[in-house]
Amino acid sequence: MDICKTVATIYNNCYMSTNNKELFELSLRRRGFSITSQRHMVFKELIGQEPLSMRELYERLRGQVDRASLYRIISVFEKSGVVVRIPVGWKYKLELSEAFNYHHHHITCIKCNRVIPIEEDETVERLIKEVSEKHAILPFAHQLEIQGFCRACRPADS
Repeated sequence: MDICKTVATIYNNCYMSTNNKELFELSLRRRGFSITSQRHMVFKELIGQEPLSMRELYERLRGQVDRASLYRIISVFEKSGVVVRIPVGWKYKLELSEAFNYHHHHITCIKCNRVIPIEEDETVERLIKEVSEKHAILPFAHQLEIQGFCRACRPADS
């Protein structure tokens, strides 16, 4: 079992005993949404996972949540700040917001659509702060997305 799956298993096993459950429920209630077992199920599936497309998420939940319900649940999650979209070409993948996840950025392969998280980098964060100050903006959130070809998909002549 690779480290990502191990971490995901640990997160899922700890879900009910951590503050994630309370924060999740508070995020929904604050926006006037009810707490349902299907919403809990989708949230638990996202904990500790790499970014997932709607199709991938649906496949993981097949038989437990129908497609239309999944789209409605994700819409509620987006409105509540539980998930964020990561652009992948003209599509997107989903991951838990920074309220439930560590701060990071992404590199996306434009051929295979693999999304690689990049841990927070002090130099990048400093530059973002400098650019914000230069333009008199007080940032409360930011995303850095790099798109290109991964090693496996890189064209032969590059």
